[in-house]
Amino acid sequence: MNSARLVRAAVAAVLAAALLTACSSGGGDGVPRGWIKDKYTVGGAGWVDPDSSPTQVADAIHGHRKAVDRASGGRMEFLRYGDDMVTVSPYRNGSQIEIEDYRNGYRRHSQYLNYWPDPNSSSFRGGGTGSGK
Repeated sequence: MNSARLVRAAVAAVLAAALLTACSSGGGDGVPRGWIKDKYTVGGAGWVDPDSSPTQVADAIHGHRKAVDRASGGRMEFLRYGDDMVTVSPYRNGSQIEIEDYRNGYRRHSQYLNYWPDPNSSSFRGGGTGSGK
């Protein structure tokens, strides 16, 4: 009898862990952090591509994992992944890539994100596959 309870508890724990992983922004729809870390060089305030324009870098990131939304302005490119945001800006002869919380990124760059939801509004739920939970 105890072994059956132990098996049920173990199965429940594994399912709960899988569900939490799937709903987090680091899941399948989150920012491809590992890919960015592997592909680009650490530098500046994040990562650097010394030769590519912000549009080219944003295209590559978006091509690897589709963003929930994309915007541009001020020679910068913005990719939204649920509760996170990737900003690609000019840096020397290439681009700089920053990953930050959506609220912070929106606050810094709101003048370019006219149609993105304001994270300080009562209706904002983050976005991505885990929104509304």
